[in-house]
Amino acid sequence: MPVQDGNGDQSNAEVAFSDQSRVMALDWGDKRVGVAISDPLGLTAQGLTTMERRNRKQDLSFLRSLVRKHNVSLILLGYPLNMSGTVGERAQRIRELANELKGALRVEVRLCDERLTTVEAHRVLQDAGIKAARRRESVDRVAAALLLQEFLDAQGRHRDQGGDQ
Repeated sequence: MPVQDGNGDQSNAEVAFSDQSRVMALDWGDKRVGVAISDPLGLTAQGLTTMERRNRKQDLSFLRSLVRKHNVSLILLGYPLNMSGTVGERAQRIRELANELKGALRVEVRLCDERLTTVEAHRVLQDAGIKAARRRESVDRVAAALLLQEFLDAQGRHRDQGGDQ
């Protein structure tokens, strides 16, 4: 899975999980932000919440409280590249947001290609028999969990292949 730091540079660095340290994933939208969190071992992702966006100050305050509560060492931020892989206006705004989050939350922030995660989240919820109205409430959180699980799986494959720890 292509992962970039907040400046858009490729990053293949593996995350070193300390005792109880976690990774958080954000699926950032105009109205809502899906939030997912890893388990302390960095093996599984769980949808945590869906944050209703208010204003930047309140949004950052809420995220800061989650970072502290869950001992987050890394935030993955969904990076909405165009299907061709090019950076559009939305992706540029997310890149700027990544830099803002890094400064405000004092944790590492990486951009993660999120193409088709929302489509996949809708499919997962539909396959689970969740009604359309409830899907709308859950789709952002599920998309963040899918993004995070893909990252965690890639980290596990990297370790299994003898990558740096």
